Amino acid sequence: MRKHLIPTLAFSMLGLIATGSLAHSDTIAHYECSVIGLPGPEPIGDRPDHSLLTVEYSCVGIDGLLKGAVYTASNTVEWDGPKGTFLVGGGMHRIPGGRAVMQMVEGTASAVMKDGKLVGNQTSGKTIVKFASGPFAALSGKTIRFVTTPMNPVRFAIEFTD
Repeated sequence: MRKHLIPTLAFSMLGLIATGSLAHSDTIAHYECSVIGLPGPEPIGDRPDHSLLTVEYSCVGIDGLLKGAVYTASNTVEWDGPKGTFLVGGGMHRIPGGRAVMQMVEGTASAVMKDGKLVGNQTSGKTIVKFASGPFAALSGKTIRFVTTPMNPVRFAIEFTD
């Protein structure tokens, strides 16, 4: 387990936010994302496998209201082995004539393994739209749910739902 901890911590923070079922929600946007750089865990030192990890990523909207938008964000997660809790996070959606700024409210993460190898992670939580303009204006003040699913250790998809 210890052998896989560093890669698990480093890449399982790919995500973002949301709780809730997509089956009962309206999709606001679907993004495909890539991690920027190579994040490294910062051991806390109070117990094994307990660390903090900050990840920056950039995304492109491929469907929904935010189709064509670029989303850049950063999240910091506290990890206890393969499970994580978001401490802080957020980002900005950009499209010509519009901006939307999100701030994380809550989130969790877990490592996804396949055949003994790290595929990435799944995350879920909630975010609030603190500012929105142009085509995003209707989102201002809304709490939005999202989930992430891994594509590989450095790429993932985000689904934002109402």
